[in-house]
Amino acid sequence: MGFSYHLIAPGDKVLCALSGGADSMYLLCRLMDGAQRGGYQVGAAHYHHGIRAASNREEDFVRAWCDRRRIPLFVGHGDVPGEAARQGRGMEETAREMRYAFLYEIARREGYTLLATGHHAGDNAETVLMHLIRGSGLRGLGGISPRQGMLIRPMLEVTREQVEEYLQLHQVPHVEDESNADPAYTRNRVRHQVLPLLEQLNPQAVGHMAQAAAKLREDEALLSALARQVPGVTADGEGVQVDIPTLLKHPKPLVMRRLRWALTQLHIHPSQVYLDGLFRLMEEGQSGDGLDLPGHRAVKSWDQLSITPQKQPEALPALPLKDGETRWGEWRVECRSTVCPQSPGTGLWLTPGDYVLRPRQVGDTLQLPKRPTKTVKKLMMEKKIPASLRQRLPVLTQGERVAAVALLGVDEDFLAAPGQPARYITITKENEDHA
Repeated sequence: MGFSYHLIAPGDKVLCALSGGADSMYLLCRLMDGAQRGGYQVGAAHYHHGIRAASNREEDFVRAWCDRRRIPLFVGHGDVPGEAARQGRGMEETAREMRYAFLYEIARREGYTLLATGHHAGDNAETVLMHLIRGSGLRGLGGISPRQGMLIRPMLEVTREQVEEYLQLHQVPHVEDESNADPAYTRNRVRHQVLPLLEQLNPQAVGHMAQAAAKLREDEALLSALARQVPGVTADGEGVQVDIPTLLKHPKPLVMRRLRWALTQLHIHPSQVYLDGLFRLMEEGQSGDGLDLPGHRAVKSWDQLSITPQKQPEALPALPLKDGETRWGEWRVECRSTVCPQSPGTGLWLTPGDYVLRPRQVGDTLQLPKRPTKTVKKLMMEKKIPASLRQRLPVLTQGERVAAVALLGVDEDFLAAPGQPARYITITKENEDHA
C-alpha cells in the first residue's frame, strides 16, 4: 500500500486541498516529493469556514508553511454557520459543499488540471462501514473512488499510521482539528470506537476493507457498463421515455442502474428512494399512476413510463390574513376571531394577532407542541408531503416567525389556550377536506 503517483501525468497542475491537518500536510509533502521526477506542478488551496476560533490559526499556519517553500497558495473565506442557517441545512453538509465549490473554482480559474484531497485508507474504511449500516448497494460499498473527473485521492492506500510515521520522520508540523474527536459526528464514532474493535480482531482490517472496496468498484463498473447497453430507455430534451416490457426483461441490477442513468440525464440525484419508487411504479403501478421527482414527474401510461419536467407554477404572493375568506392559489383560507374551545377539533387555533399568509421560505422552522424545533422542509418530508406541493403549502407568519403551516400544525408559541380569545383558521384545497 502506498501513495498513488500513477494518478498524475507529466504536465499536470495539481491543486492540493490543504486544511493544515495531518492528512493534508502529508498529501502536500508527498505531492512535492514527486513533482520534479513526475514532471508536474503543485499548488495549494485553503478554505476558512468561519466555524471555529482555531480557523484563523490554521490559516496563518498554512500561509507560513507555503510561503517558506514558495508553494502557490489560494485562500478562501466563507460563513458556513450563516449559510447553513439560511438554507436550513446541517453545518457539516454545508461546509463540505462550500469548500468544494471554492476548490473547483480556484482549479478552473488558475488552470489546474487535477484537484487532490487527503482521504486515506482509514477514511475509506469508515465510508464503507457507514454505507454498510445504511443498507447501501455496491456503489456505496465500493467506498471512495480514487478518481472522479479532475478530483483525485492519491492516499487511499495509505494508512493513518503511515501518515503519522512520515510526518514524524520528516518533522512536518500540522494543526489538530478538535471537531475530529467530537462524538456527535457519526464518522468520529466509527473512527474512534468501531474501527479499533475491528483492528483488534484483525490488525489488517483497514487494508482488507480497502482491497474489498476496490474489488466491489470493479464489479460496479462492469454492471454499470452492461446497464448502459440495455435497450428501452431514451432521453431527449423533453425528458426520459421508458418502454417498460423491454426494460423489465433484464435482471433487476441492470434495470436499476439503467434507471440511475436516466435520472442523471435529467440532473436528478439518483437516490435509492427514487429508484425504488420508479421500479415499483413500472412493476406494480396502474396506468395513470405517477411519482413526483425533483422538478419532474414520472407517469405510467400502459406499457410506457414518461419522466418529464413539471411546469413551475407562478409564485404565490404574501397576503395579510383578514377575517373571512381569502383565496390563495388553489387554497381557500377562512379565518374568524372567536374563543378557543376546551377540546379544539380540526383547523388551526392561533393566539390573537396579525398574521401573513405566504409560501415556505428557506430556513423556516416550526416547533410543534412537545416536539423539538425542526425546519419546515424536514417536517414536510417526514409528513411525506409531495415535493410538488411543498412550495405552495400555506404558511402563516407573525413578524419573522412561522406561526403555523397547513397540514403540519401550529407552533407551540402561537397555540391558543382553551377558553381564551383565538383566531380560528381552516385551510381547504380545491375538492379536498380541511387541512
